[in-house]
Amino acid sequence: MSEPTVSVIVRARDEAASIGRCLEIMRGQRLDGRALELIVIDSGSRDATAQLARRDGAKVIAQPASSFTFGGALNLGCANARGDLLVALSAHAFPPDEYWLARLVAQFADRSVACASGDAYGPDGSRLAARVRQDLALSAGRPDWGYSNAAGAIRADLWRQRPFRDDLPGGEDKEWASYWLARGYVCVIDPALTVDHDHTHDPLPAIYARARREWEGFASFLAGEGAYGARELVTEWWSDLRFYSSPARARLSHRRAARLLGGYAGRRRAARRRAGR
Repeated sequence: MSEPTVSVIVRARDEAASIGRCLEIMRGQRLDGRALELIVIDSGSRDATAQLARRDGAKVIAQPASSFTFGGALNLGCANARGDLLVALSAHAFPPDEYWLARLVAQFADRSVACASGDAYGPDGSRLAARVRQDLALSAGRPDWGYSNAAGAIRADLWRQRPFRDDLPGGEDKEWASYWLARGYVCVIDPALTVDHDHTHDPLPAIYARARREWEGFASFLAGEGAYGARELVTEWWSDLRFYSSPARARLSHRRAARLLGGYAGRRRAARRRAGR
């Protein structure tokens, strides 16, 4: 009988600067009793990403940039994977040590766990001191917090029953998790599973675009998000001060303003699409 396999699916486009480090960290993972499969979904790279990935032992699957969505790229990787656990990883996400994957896999000893990923902060913005088992009730309080395909794992048998939505511009990870939370499963969020993957200091246009994409996706499946207007935007800017040491720092942060404006634009785009405009 062959040993069980963990399939790591790395999404990449023009990631020549980081793909080597990402795959090197993955090849160095300690997985007792399990085989490791590396799959790179290359979405139209114009640099040496694909060549470097092949050199480092990954199976490379090409996808045209014109057809890319986050859910679609992961579905392509999952469909070509052998593993009973499927790990999604961004090419510029770097696990901290050689036991990260073993810690991630260990979460699935509990059959009620549908997915698992890391976060240093909880839904209220405070630092996480221990793992959280997010169920449907906990998700309802902060539906934009939880499982992340930047560096997380899901059960292959659940994915085969219900793949990621490939029509969403973002938020496909939260949508997939919410589907299974509604069916009695839980999502594990553990600070010990956190990776080096930080977009908080990206250029302002990139922060805005990321937030717009994510919230357009969230608003496509979360009830009530279409009612988010200018008044709600101002209220959130004034009141939701998570992750900042003082109200003044939060309200004067240009990066936070870019995230809030991007979220507002994404919600409005989703509302227009629902209205058929």
